[in-house]
Amino acid sequence: MEERVGYITRVQSFSACHRLHSIHLSDEENKRVYGKCNNPNGHGHNYKVEITVRGKIDNITGMVINLTDLKRSIEEVIMNSLDHKNLDKDVPYFANLVSTTENLAVYIWDSMAEALAPKNLYEIKIHETDKNIVTYRGE
Repeated sequence: MEERVGYITRVQSFSACHRLHSIHLSDEENKRVYGKCNNPNGHGHNYKVEITVRGKIDNITGMVINLTDLKRSIEEVIMNSLDHKNLDKDVPYFANLVSTTENLAVYIWDSMAEALAPKNLYEIKIHETDKNIVTYRGE
């Protein structure tokens, strides 16, 4: 039987707050670069994340990945560590890194890649708002 490659995407939503503030910039520079997103008390988002896995469609199971395994990994990586958290204060990864959506995508990628090994993580897409979407493919 011919080998086929499929893509599976699972969508997960979570809520978190953060403040865009770089330790490498002065307070005035941070205000200029990040505007209202530099509010000292932070602000929040209802993020929507799309996790896409790529792989061969198994001839026996008919699956690229067992969705139960993917859901379990998403629960551990996203929901347990990010949902209803202050990204800057509750997630050690962002202690000295600006919690932009781009950096959040890298964090989720790295964590999911570790959780899903040896499956092929293909893409992380984060909808920060209806109009702001970040895509990361491990590059």
